[in-house]
Amino acid sequence: MSGPGFLRLVPVVLAVAIVGALPVLAQVTTPDFMPKGGKTLFIDVFGATPDAAILDEVAGDARSEAGWNEALAKTDLKLKDKEQRTLAAYLAVNMPLPRDTLDTAAKAGDIASALPADGRELAWFGCQSCHSLFAGYLTQDRDLQGWENMFQSPFHRELKMTPQERDEFSRYSAINMPMKFDDVPEELRF
Repeated sequence: MSGPGFLRLVPVVLAVAIVGALPVLAQVTTPDFMPKGGKTLFIDVFGATPDAAILDEVAGDARSEAGWNEALAKTDLKLKDKEQRTLAAYLAVNMPLPRDTLDTAAKAGDIASALPADGRELAWFGCQSCHSLFAGYLTQDRDLQGWENMFQSPFHRELKMTPQERDEFSRYSAINMPMKFDDVPEELRF
C-alpha cells in the first residue's frame, strides 16, 4: 500500500497494537533481581490486609528515617539491615497516609494500591525510558546527596516526579545501589 489511504490506516493499526498489548503491559511488575523497595517490604511485613491497629501505628505516624529505624529495630520482623533501612526510609518519606484510603484498600485485600511507589518501582519504570538501567543506574555508587544532586542535571530536572518521589528514589538508591555485576541479569548488562 502507498499514498494517503495507507497513512489513514497507521493510527488504526497503532491503536489495535496498543490495545492488544495492554493485558501484557498490565502484568509488568518490578524485577525480582533488584533489592525490594519500601512498598514491597511494607506488604511483606504488614500484609496485604493489615489490621486497623497496624494501620494506626504505621500509616498514621510521621517519623524521621532515624525514628522509623529505631522503631523497626525494636520489633521481631527479622529484616536484613538494608531491608530495614529501606523500609524506614520509605515510611519516613511516605507516611502518614489518609486512613480512609488505606482502610478501603485493606478491606479489598490490596493495600498496594493505596501505597505510593517505592524507589525500585520509580527506577524500573522511569530510568529505562532514557538510558540503560545497568550503566545509568544499577552500577552507580552515590550517597544520598549524590542521588539528590542527580536531579539537578538539565534532563533529570525536567522529569515529571514530585519532590516526594525524588526523595523516595534518592533514599532507596543510596541504600541499595550499586548492585553487584553478577546480581544483574545478563540481558540487562549494557
